[in-house]
Amino acid sequence: MNIPVTTIDESRHEVVEVKELINGLWDQRAIVLLFTALTVTAAIAYTVWATPEYEVETSIRPVAMADLDELNESGLYKILPKDALTRVGSSMQSYDVRLKFFKANPQFLAPLQAPGQPIEETFEKFNEKAFLIDRVDPQKSTSLTETIGLSLRYPKGVDGVGIVREFTNYVLKSEKEKISTSLKTLIANRITQLDKKLESKKSTYEAEKDSKIANLLEKDRLKKQLLQDELKALRQQLQSRRQNRIKELDEAIVIAKKLGIVKPTTPSALGDGDQAHQGSMIRTEVNNQKIPLYFLGQAALEAERATLETRRSDDFTEPRIDEIQKELSLLTVNREAALLKERDSPELFLKDFADIRGELTHLKQMNVDFDQFDLGLVDKDATEPQGPIKPKKALIVGFGLIFGFILGMGIAILRRAILSFHSARR
Repeated sequence: MNIPVTTIDESRHEVVEVKELINGLWDQRAIVLLFTALTVTAAIAYTVWATPEYEVETSIRPVAMADLDELNESGLYKILPKDALTRVGSSMQSYDVRLKFFKANPQFLAPLQAPGQPIEETFEKFNEKAFLIDRVDPQKSTSLTETIGLSLRYPKGVDGVGIVREFTNYVLKSEKEKISTSLKTLIANRITQLDKKLESKKSTYEAEKDSKIANLLEKDRLKKQLLQDELKALRQQLQSRRQNRIKELDEAIVIAKKLGIVKPTTPSALGDGDQAHQGSMIRTEVNNQKIPLYFLGQAALEAERATLETRRSDDFTEPRIDEIQKELSLLTVNREAALLKERDSPELFLKDFADIRGELTHLKQMNVDFDQFDLGLVDKDATEPQGPIKPKKALIVGFGLIFGFILGMGIAILRRAILSFHSARR
């Protein structure tokens, strides 16, 4: 029976204490209101004196594939719209590119730059939290195409919209210039390679031509020397043959003199020379033996020997000498070697020369108009923001109100506790 009574007393006691606490706080409401008013005033002062920060955004989407056809059709440089967008995004994220942009456009950081402060230092502070690059993947978002978003936070007094617009144009133009420079370098390198290849082919051709001419002339010299050697040998042979013939004639003349043969005769006629013949006679002699030379008679033999001794050349007696003379005459000039020496345009005889010259002409006439296309299209242009993103006035004032009320309540409770403690000691 005692337990319920105790519970009721404790409950009443707690209610009494709460009522006393509320009454005490009410009595100190001025303190609560004072601290609340102070924090709210401080919050309002902060929102008034704090420099507003704004945010501006722009987005870039890839160009159509057809827009890059002129560049890709060059055959030296190939880039897809996705790759072009990646280049733009990487360039926007580059610290060096941003620094170069602000060095080229120092007026954008002029409001933030202290007197005598280097622009690099001003940029370092501004760049730390100003830029934000966001790449939207169509597979992970509701966007149908891949885009790059660029946002910029800037304090009041800075032309944030101008920075975003000019920076975007600067990056697009810079990347086009890089590709243009790369393409020109590739064209120049390719032309240099083709020129070197053409010169190499010319040198090879000239060497081969000189080698062929040398081979032709060497063959002609060899053949000429062989023919001259043959001609000399033939003439020596004919001369030796003539000398031998003269010796044979000398022996035959001696024999003919001894036999008394003056005019040509035959062995049978010589045997019947002492017999008398009546009437006319026709003699026919058939034998398989060669008739000795002295039967030609002394007169004929001496006449032949005299002729042979006065002969100055035996060339007409050998048909082969005429053939050799003809061949030597033909070897005086090698027409093929002469034509090879007379070639003024060796390029016309080079293999693949037409293809190389065609490619050189194509490269030298190649002119890609970079003004006709972009590497990215601005999908959302930068526009003036409706208001600052910092400070959030309502949130700060509300937080100051709540904080001030809680602070005032805490001080009031602490003051009441201190007063109660002193009253109890008395």
